[in-house]
This record gives sequence, structure tokens and C-alpha cells, in this order.
Amino acid sequence: MNRAVGFAVAMLCVVGATFSLVRSAQAGVEKLYVLNCGEGVAGDISRWSPGLNEGKSMDFVDNCYLIKHSQGWFLWDTGIPDAVAAMPNGLAPADPRAVTWKRPKTLATQLEQLGVKPSDIKAIAVSHTHPDHIGNVEMFPDAMLYVQKAEYEWPGANNTPRFKPEHPVTKLEGDRDIFGDGSLVVLSTPGHTPGHQSLLVKLPKTGELVLSGDAVHFKSNWENRGVPVNNVSKEQTLASMQKIADRLAQDKAQLWINHDKAQRDTLKMSPEFYE
Repeated sequence: MNRAVGFAVAMLCVVGATFSLVRSAQAGVEKLYVLNCGEGVAGDISRWSPGLNEGKSMDFVDNCYLIKHSQGWFLWDTGIPDAVAAMPNGLAPADPRAVTWKRPKTLATQLEQLGVKPSDIKAIAVSHTHPDHIGNVEMFPDAMLYVQKAEYEWPGANNTPRFKPEHPVTKLEGDRDIFGDGSLVVLSTPGHTPGHQSLLVKLPKTGELVLSGDAVHFKSNWENRGVPVNNVSKEQTLASMQKIADRLAQDKAQLWINHDKAQRDTLKMSPEFYE
């Protein structure tokens, strides 16, 4: 009888270990959706590449990324406010050299198409606090917000807070492995703003990606190491670009540049996905 019990216990241990290994193999990022979070036209792209492209306009895009992790849904950036979709002429900037934004698809509609409710998203992170990246943060009032402490405490217009004080937040001070498995890692890349950050994503089939945020704005800006005139620190920007370049080389990762329309036009857009 004791021998039978011992055998049963041993078999349970084997089954448990096997289940644990299967569960471990399935942990991590499962899929990534590229969402259309705005489209626009920049009046003069020399703002982003001083000394080059004087007076030249360029189409810009604004992406958000919905990521299915084994521990839940995660959203990177929230784009232009959905309210802009109702503006026939778009959202014009105070500076005509900047971007006039339109919202051809709302974030809410794209989530609904995927069967994802805002309340399903338990965590979000923003690359930085410029309006084209935080426009829909309060669509997710209960989601944990991951943002660099330096960015969170950077005063907004008229010294107003950049987020509602009641919004749950984790203030980062450097890189952070969000789920502790290396599949989603926030990279501190200051320079564009005091607490700018980018995101490393490890997909099981596609491989590794770095989502740039605004550490770089378009391909030639990256290749020429162009530092926008309105960045808070040229030195930090260049150091952050180098940090990203080192990571791309180390991990054989792809760089997905957030505002680069030419690159965006080659990507699969939601409801298609990467895995």
C-alpha cells in the first residue's frame, strides 16, 4: 500500500513538473497589435532634423501598441485624443511647423474590434507626456501607469500635473522589466523629454523589437543622429540613441520608429497581429 502511495505521489510530481514547464514555455508576450493612433502632416521637418529639410513637409503617423502578455493586456502609448476624430480639419498646432493631427480611427473602436474592453487592460506605459502620446490615458482610469519619475514630475503647461493624481502609477527610475521575464522591458531613453522611455518587446516568432517612442522620429533622423530643436537635452538624446543602437546590435532587434509613415506602411495593422 505504501509503495502504491509512493508511486502515485511520484507521478503527481512528474505531472506537476511537466505542467510547470509547459506553463513556463507559454509565459511571455503572445501577440502584438499595431493600432492607428493618429495621422498628420508636419509643416517643416527641419524642427526634427536641424540643418536638413528646411521648409519640407512630411506625413507623420502615430502608433499605439496593444500587447497580449500571458499575465494580461498591456498598452504602449495612447495616441492623439479620440475626440479629434470628430474634428473635420484635425487638430492644428500652435506652431505651423509642427504636426496637424487627424484621427481616422479611434482607439476605442479598434479595441472594440478586437473584443478588448478598456477595463481588460491592466497596465499601460507612455513613452513620454507630449499630447500625441497621452491623449487617451484616462480611457483606462484603473490601469497601472508606468512612467519615469522624471517625466511624471516634469511640470506641464502652467505647472499643471500631466496626469490625474488619482490615476494609479508606478514611477520608474531607469529600465524596468515589467513582468520579470524579459519579454517587455522599458528602456530609459531621456533627451526628447526629461523622462522619455522606449520599449523592448520579445515576440516568440517575430523576435525582438524596440519601440522608439520619440527617441527618434523618422529613418533619416535616426541615420543622421538628428536631434530635434525642442528636445530638452542634445547630449541625453544622443546617448539614448546610442543605447538603442547597442541594444539592437546586442539582441539583433528591429527598430520600429513611431512616427515614420514609410515604415508604418510596411507593418501589419490591427486586427492583424505579430506573434
